[in-house]
Amino acid sequence: MYSYKIGISAQEHDDFVTDSPLANLLQSSAWAQIKDNWANERLGFYKDEQLVAAASVLIKPLPLGFTMLYIPRGPIMDYGNKELTAFVLSSLKQFAKQKKALFVKFDPSLFLAESKIGQDWQNKEETLALIAELQQAGALWVGRTESLDETIQPRFQANIHREDFSEELLSKSTRQAIRTARNKGIKVQFGGAELLDDFAGLMKKTEQRKKISLRGRDYYQKLLDTYPQHSYVTLSSLNLEQRLQDLEDQLAKAQQEAAKFTEKTKPGKRDNNQQEQKRLQEEIDFLQGKISQGAKTVPLSGTLTLEYGATSENIYAGMDEEYRRYQPAIITWYETAKHAFERGADWQNMGGIENSLDGGLYHFKSKFNPTIEEFAGEFNLPTHPLYHLSNLAYTVRKKLRSRH
Repeated sequence: MYSYKIGISAQEHDDFVTDSPLANLLQSSAWAQIKDNWANERLGFYKDEQLVAAASVLIKPLPLGFTMLYIPRGPIMDYGNKELTAFVLSSLKQFAKQKKALFVKFDPSLFLAESKIGQDWQNKEETLALIAELQQAGALWVGRTESLDETIQPRFQANIHREDFSEELLSKSTRQAIRTARNKGIKVQFGGAELLDDFAGLMKKTEQRKKISLRGRDYYQKLLDTYPQHSYVTLSSLNLEQRLQDLEDQLAKAQQEAAKFTEKTKPGKRDNNQQEQKRLQEEIDFLQGKISQGAKTVPLSGTLTLEYGATSENIYAGMDEEYRRYQPAIITWYETAKHAFERGADWQNMGGIENSLDGGLYHFKSKFNPTIEEFAGEFNLPTHPLYHLSNLAYTVRKKLRSRH
């Protein structure tokens, strides 16, 4: 016999979720502390007193005392169990009515398709059958949305799996970019609160460059505090004076070589030397300008990662565009993933990409040999006669916000 309980302990919830193949950071009990502008309840679903499904439910207050319920990347359960699926959805309806919810929105970790970069898509026919079961149980499928901002969570993500990750498996150009960054003196470190000032500064520069609104230092501190021992900042930096000295040595060597040229020296060799001197001088001028402004060791790129069970999520990333010539983001993201696997992760999620698979996010993240995963997307479970009107208002509001 099935039953459900409101308010299960965080320990019971997390033990069940992390043991599931559908485990996701957004269904961790601690994530509700991050989304503290929403209320939260943890629901446990039992069969003969054994926990068989769980859901961390976010509750958003709406006008006139109504609410909206949202279950990010959940519920966590065996969607192939028709009887369980029907019970969970009917129980969610009962709970929603207690909370005066107009509807329940959820986006489970079910994949419609996946593909390695450059390989054919592998469709998950079984997911279509599961979607049909959810629809029969009363859920309305939003469908295969086309835009990144049509859903709360991205429908496409770039996810690096442990077995597919090594520097040797990366493309030649990506390996070269990593080697070049190392040769130029970029250093990568991992840490926590002691790196937040530099990381927050990079995020502010990213915010200004992309003309978007991002979080501030206090929020990043909150992420680290909420997931102690399971969060870290990756920061790449450059010692400008050391790099300048290295460049000046290289320039002197190129000038000494040029001084030895004779009439018999091939024109191509002369041209290469001149181009090398020009390149070195341009970077020297750039660094001298920065040093004259007081810069010494500068942060170039950073990421903030949270872990949950055997999963790792690259939550935020920023870069100083002025130092783009050093391609710091590539080595930073590579070292972030490498560190995740060294800490025991089975996969490292680099985050969402454009649904069109043809944009800046896709092209950058594809450098790291990820699997591109297409989620089934969102479902709405109507629980009030005003659902259709409220969902229309929600959809319009989301479209308007995405334009800004």
